[in-house]
Amino acid sequence: MTRAPYAANPEAQPIREFGGASGGGESRGPRSAFQRDRDRIIHSMSFRRLKSKTQVFIAPDGDHYRTRLTHSLEVAQIGRVIARALGLDEDLTEALCLAHDLGHPPFGHAGEAALSAAMERHGGFDHNAQALRTVMRIECPYPEHDGLNLTWDLLEGLAKHNGPVTAPNWALAELDAAFPLDLGTWPSLEAQVAAVADDIAYDNHDIDDGLRAGFLQLDDLLTLDFLADQWRNVEKRFPHAPRERLLREMIRDQIGMMVNDVIAHTAAQVQGMASVAEVRAAGRQLAGFSPAMAAQERRLKSFMYERLYYHPEQIAAAERARDVVARLYAAYAQDSTLMPDDWQPRLPLHDPQRARVIADFIAGMSDRFAMQACSAIYGIRPEGLINV
Repeated sequence: MTRAPYAANPEAQPIREFGGASGGGESRGPRSAFQRDRDRIIHSMSFRRLKSKTQVFIAPDGDHYRTRLTHSLEVAQIGRVIARALGLDEDLTEALCLAHDLGHPPFGHAGEAALSAAMERHGGFDHNAQALRTVMRIECPYPEHDGLNLTWDLLEGLAKHNGPVTAPNWALAELDAAFPLDLGTWPSLEAQVAAVADDIAYDNHDIDDGLRAGFLQLDDLLTLDFLADQWRNVEKRFPHAPRERLLREMIRDQIGMMVNDVIAHTAAQVQGMASVAEVRAAGRQLAGFSPAMAAQERRLKSFMYERLYYHPEQIAAAERARDVVARLYAAYAQDSTLMPDDWQPRLPLHDPQRARVIADFIAGMSDRFAMQACSAIYGIRPEGLINV
């Protein structure tokens, strides 16, 4: 595969925050710098815990609903397809896709809302900044330094995959001060592709989960004309197939249509660019949907918020989940000895630093562990949440 001139280059001596043996070398296999980043993420404890963290449904009663882990793998698959078609670095794209949700607390956005409220007086909480904090400070597998010691390209892309950050919160500001990430510019195309791959994955796979749960109905989905067109095409191609298979085929078609749109639109946007520096200096998003597809995607998101994410049962579950996280924070803030012994040395004496480390501990929990911890402290199992 020929590398495009505007792609990130792992052979250009990528910078890491810390030197030392864990910064590189060939002693652990002939891998590029970005392959090492990807592998460090995959082997991290934070990545493994994603298997028990909420994607859409909180602790679902079923094996086939997506979790943060399966979602991240699906994002990585879509990201690699787009990166390969555009001549980008697939390994950096994959690493960014796999790492993008590492900062999510238990129970997804419900847990984040509870932590943000609890941390209001101490700078708040944001899952994107927490992902950076996780890979740069919390994960500590190496003898010489904190963090996974990932490349600047990976960290920059993780910090800015949704675009320039003009007002970083305390967590991102601290990390940027220690290892400047040029927050005011657009990131590499690999990071931009990771962001749109995330949109493609959850837009479509959440439909699949919503239909399985009975929160979405096909007739309602077909009020969106672009999905209705896909459905008619699928019915025409497979007139005798069971409905369930047709639904899955429609979702695959929709993913393919979005991926092809991103590839075509992005290729046109970057035509003539000769370096990744030009990408960062462009001052605008280059990788993404065409205007027509972007309008369709916004309509789909609006529909999903109305019919799925804000479904009454989802809202009720989110309230119960927020209560679990709020109770955990209140308990640990009042009596930090409730936290595990290996966390005690990390706790500063005073706020806001002390509160932020407590939030780190809670943010790293899986849904299951959070419910078990709440039950152990309060003696009452959280109601209305299935402990899987």
